[in-house]
Amino acid sequence: MISEFQELSDKIDRLAQLTQSLRAENYLLRQANTLLSAENLAFKERLIEAQRRVEAVLDELPKPPAAPETEGEGDAVPGAAATLDGDPKEPMPLHLAHAARQEPR
Repeated sequence: MISEFQELSDKIDRLAQLTQSLRAENYLLRQANTLLSAENLAFKERLIEAQRRVEAVLDELPKPPAAPETEGEGDAVPGAAATLDGDPKEPMPLHLAHAARQEPR
C-alpha cells in the first residue's frame, strides 16, 4: 500500500513539474505573440504608407490618349472594379489595374 502512495506521489510531482514548465512556456509564447503582433502592426502601417506613395506616383503619370472603342469592348460597366478573373469579389492589384487602364484597347 505504501508503494501505491509513493507511485501516486511521484505522479503528482511529475504533474506539478509539467504544469510549471507549461506555464513558463505559455508565458514565453504570450511575450512572443505580443512582440509579433506589434511587428505585424508596424508592417501593416508601412504597407499602407507605401500604397499611398505608389498611388500618388500613379496619379502623377500622364494618361494615354483615349482610343476609340471597338465593338464588344464597351460591355464593361463604368466604375466597376477591375478583377483578375472576372470575380467581382477579388479586386485586381493596384499595379495591374493601373497597367490595364494605360494599355490601348
